[in-house]
Amino acid sequence: MASADITILGAGVFGLSIAFVCQQRGAKVQVIDPGGPGAGASGGIVGALAPHVPENWNDKKAFQLESLLMAEAFWAEVERISGKTSGYGRTGRVQPLLDARAVELAQDREQGAQKLWQGRAAWTVTQTPPGPVAPPSPTGWYVVDTLSARLHPRQACQALSAALRKGGANVIKEGTGMGRVIHATGATGLIEMSSKLTRPIGNGVKGQAALLDFDARTGPQLFVDGLHIVPHGDGTTAIGSTSERDYDAPDTTDDQLDNLLEKARHALPDLRNAPVIERWAGLRPRSRSRAPILGEHPLREGDFIANGGFKIGFGMAPKVADVMADLVLDGVDRIPEGFKPEVSL
Repeated sequence: MASADITILGAGVFGLSIAFVCQQRGAKVQVIDPGGPGAGASGGIVGALAPHVPENWNDKKAFQLESLLMAEAFWAEVERISGKTSGYGRTGRVQPLLDARAVELAQDREQGAQKLWQGRAAWTVTQTPPGPVAPPSPTGWYVVDTLSARLHPRQACQALSAALRKGGANVIKEGTGMGRVIHATGATGLIEMSSKLTRPIGNGVKGQAALLDFDARTGPQLFVDGLHIVPHGDGTTAIGSTSERDYDAPDTTDDQLDNLLEKARHALPDLRNAPVIERWAGLRPRSRSRAPILGEHPLREGDFIANGGFKIGFGMAPKVADVMADLVLDGVDRIPEGFKPEVSL
C-alpha cells in the first residue's frame, strides 16, 4: 500500500467509522489495532441505538439526533460495499411506564418530540405497544419511539473492516503511523492519557451483558427500569448492561450479570426459558464530561482524538465520522464545543 493519508489507531466503532468515511472521500487509510476490529467494547453484543429524551435540548442531543437519522444510509452503504450484515434495523423502542408521574412526564415529552425531532421520528404514549412481546406495564401505558434502532456491534465492526479492505485500506495489528494520525483507542487510551494529565480526562467503565436464544427479530427493542432488551436480526436477544466503575477484572462476568438476567426475565416473562448463548464483559470508554472527545489531541501535537463513546458510541458513530473527516481532511471544524478535548481536561 502507498503511504497512508490517514492512520487510525484503534479499530473500534469510532476508528473504523472515521476510516470508512475518510476512504469514501478519497483518502488512503490504514487502521492499526493490536486486538483487531472490535477487540474492545465495540465487540460487544447489545447494540441499542437509543436517543436521549426529547427535552432540555442541547448540542449533544442535537448531534445524536442527526447521527441516528444518518445511521440507516450509513450502515446500508457499509453493507453494500462489504457484502456483510451490520445487524442494523430501525425497529424502534418500547418502554413501560411505571406510575402516574411517569405517564405525565412521557406525555410532556411527546409534545417535545414533535418539535425537537422535526417530524422525522415520533415519541408516542400508547396502551398498545407493537411487536410480538411486550413487558407488563403497571399503568397499562407505554412509550413507543420510532427513532431507536438496533445493530449487532460485533457484526457491524466486521462489516466496516471488510468494507475498508475492499476499498484498499490496511486493517492491521501492527504498523507505523503515517500521514495524519487519529487516536481512537477507547478505554485504554483514556486511562493512559489520564495518567499523564493533572486530572483524569476519562476512564473505563465495565459493562456485562448476555445473549439469549430468543427470537423476537420482528419486534422493537425494550427498555425497562434501566435495562436494555435488544432483539437482533439473527434471532438472538441481547440483555445489557451493568455499569461498574470498580471491578476485579475488566473482561470476566460474575453474579452481577446473573442478577441482570434475573431482572430481565422478571421484566419480560417470555425470556424465562431462553438459554444463554454468551456472557460478555468489557470496558467502555467514558469521558469525564460524558460526551465524546473529538478534535485535536491534547498531548500529541498535530494528532487528533476520537474517544469517549461510552454507551452511545454506535449511535454517535456516523456523525462522529462525518465531522472528524471534515476536520482532518479539510480543516473544517463542525465539532460541538462540548465535545472538544479541553472540556474534559
